[in-house]
Amino acid sequence: MTDYFALLDEPRRPWLEPDSLKARFLALSAEVHPDRLHNAPEGQRQAANQQYAELNSAYRCLREPKERLQHLLELELHSMPAAVRPIAEASLGLYTEVSQVCHGVDQFLTERRQVTSPLLKVRQFELAQGWTDKLRRWQQEIIDRVEALGAELRAMNQAWESAPPTGSAARRASLPLERLEELYRESSYLQRWLAQVQERIVRLSI
Repeated sequence: MTDYFALLDEPRRPWLEPDSLKARFLALSAEVHPDRLHNAPEGQRQAANQQYAELNSAYRCLREPKERLQHLLELELHSMPAAVRPIAEASLGLYTEVSQVCHGVDQFLTERRQVTSPLLKVRQFELAQGWTDKLRRWQQEIIDRVEALGAELRAMNQAWESAPPTGSAARRASLPLERLEELYRESSYLQRWLAQVQERIVRLSI
């Protein structure tokens, strides 16, 4: 498989600084941008287009924590992470609370669509504000967890910086891959829950 870290000239590591990654991507992609090579021979333009597409794929992968961690795990383990794992105990409570609030909002939205009385619509507006406040509190809780996860990933960079080189028999044992997989799954859950909360905030505002 293509090593997106190598393609963007980034060392393999769990955390990448977004601004630095973007600057590197823009610099590399500018060299092969189709607009610069429109007068070049057909073969050269096709090669440049392919390289430009690969750089875009690499950037889209590495800029997103979930996708970046999955790619890093695949590179280090030479296989994809297991498809199904139970939610970690530490995240189970958050999942339960967020699910209950989202379910409550869905019920409220169903009921609100059936209201026609102007007086009842005023009351529905007040209730919508209450649900929105609850969602925003959980939104902030999820964001706080995402930031904590990012801090742990930054700290894990040291393990990759000091690990034996790629291809070394000792490399895999030197890396905290089990914990990295846990963080990959947590990142996946958090992104999904954050999207669900944000979607309902928008629906309540309509």
